Amino acid sequence: MGIASRQGLRDWLRAPGSLSRRLAALGQRFEVQLLRQAVTPLRAPERRALGLPRRGCTVVREVLLRVDGEPLVWARSALHASALAGPWKALKGLGTRPLAHLLYADPRVQRSELQPRRLARHGHTRRHMQRQWQAATGEAAAAQMLWSRNSVFHRKGAELRVMELFAPQLALHAPGPRGIKQKPRGRR
Repeated sequence: MGIASRQGLRDWLRAPGSLSRRLAALGQRFEVQLLRQAVTPLRAPERRALGLPRRGCTVVREVLLRVDGEPLVWARSALHASALAGPWKALKGLGTRPLAHLLYADPRVQRSELQPRRLARHGHTRRHMQRQWQAATGEAAAAQMLWSRNSVFHRKGAELRVMELFAPQLALHAPGPRGIKQKPRGRR
């Protein structure tokens, strides 16, 4: 990955606001492909981010975000199962609508600082993403697909953790202001 591409990916890792809106501005058609929504045991990073006890279950939603058919982001949201009956109950019926509909429509929702993180090349999350990416697209995820950003959304005392893992080709586009279409970055 070249210098311009690395800088472009850094810009996406730090871009505030709705990722869905920024992606939608890149093309004609933005879509959310639901890969899985299920109750699963808590993973250590989710447990730490959500401040939950060692036991319990989490509800996860895993999706691919596509622009004009091209998959650009794999995302995983997690919350404690008890929050699904409370402040985050709308997540149950979200389906293929963007999570942003829940996060940015309610002014009471607060977001933590964005935390960029490089995944372990052979770690559990990366292997899990690779299996889903392959099944959903018919192609292997790029070897350079290692950078994610994590944040926690707070609403009425319940937390929702969101992790977004970016495909390297996203670095060719500037994230730009929310809702403003940007031209792809050129090679320098």
